[in-house]
Amino acid sequence: MMRTGKLVLLFLITLTFHSCFKKDEMIAPYPRGNVSIDTIQMTKTYLNQVYFRLDSGEVVSSDIKTSFDLGFECSPTGWHILLNTSDFMKVADLGTAILGQQYSTEGLKWMFDKSDGNPDSIAIGQWFSVNGKDTVSNNHLYAVDRGLDEFGNALGIFQVKFDSLKHNSYYFRYAPIKGGAIISGMVTKDPLVRYLWFSLVTGSVVHNEPPKTGYDLLFTQYTTLLFTDEGAPYPYLVTGVLLNPDQVEVAVDSINDFYRITQEVASGLNFSKSLDAVGYDWKILESTTTGAYTIRKNRTYIIHQVSGAFYKFRFIGFYNEKGEKGYPVFEYQQLLTPQ
Repeated sequence: MMRTGKLVLLFLITLTFHSCFKKDEMIAPYPRGNVSIDTIQMTKTYLNQVYFRLDSGEVVSSDIKTSFDLGFECSPTGWHILLNTSDFMKVADLGTAILGQQYSTEGLKWMFDKSDGNPDSIAIGQWFSVNGKDTVSNNHLYAVDRGLDEFGNALGIFQVKFDSLKHNSYYFRYAPIKGGAIISGMVTKDPLVRYLWFSLVTGSVVHNEPPKTGYDLLFTQYTTLLFTDEGAPYPYLVTGVLLNPDQVEVAVDSINDFYRITQEVASGLNFSKSLDAVGYDWKILESTTTGAYTIRKNRTYIIHQVSGAFYKFRFIGFYNEKGEKGYPVFEYQQLLTPQ
């Protein structure tokens, strides 16, 4: 009888103690699709630029970042000329100087393309005036510094004069900054791509960019503006992701857990088409001595395609199995509306 009483008392204590805890929150099940995990092989020197498409889950193409210099806009009314910012390229306006002579770079005011993709914030601004249906050069000469290779070595400097844009073709001439033979270049617009890229070394167009409808994200190094503690801007080479604004826009969610983000949650966020909306700060440099990075796993990017599809996307690593940096690892999932 004594033993029975003890068992009853133990049961009552256990029942009372258990009732003090809050029951687990019940989450209504909903279709989640498949979570995919991929790794991008940029290499430890970030030599590769890699174009990725979400709906097929594949690398569309890749190229060596030092193989091209100037990008020529291919939209029907486009005229912008970009720098290859993955090499830390920069440009200085020499005014109405004569092409082919020797010039010093000392004291020049160097300009960089901004990383947000705003066409009003590029280093080579409006280099022409309009004459009928054609554009005619402002006759300015530009010092074009090709930047640095993957090991930090200087790639050299050219002087370039953009002559005209006629019948969908850009015409320009260039020579080494120290003077020498003048080379003529031409780039004819291709409506299938956003930009055609030209190499000042090979003197040819490098068809490295996929069709503008063929990719969503570009994994690359690029130049951006950072700020000192005093608020002064300075250019810096970073490693991250740029958007294809013809195909996607992006929002950031750092509040909700990755696996609980639904299309309903995603559609209420603010989206951006800035090239650097994903950017580089999904990782944190923990040590300038070792160069070690950690990942902000609480930062989820919602990628909205022009097709209407939503994807949630987050980084989960930056190293390969050998412990080498430059291998971004990410998971992503197409969102479905809760049933």
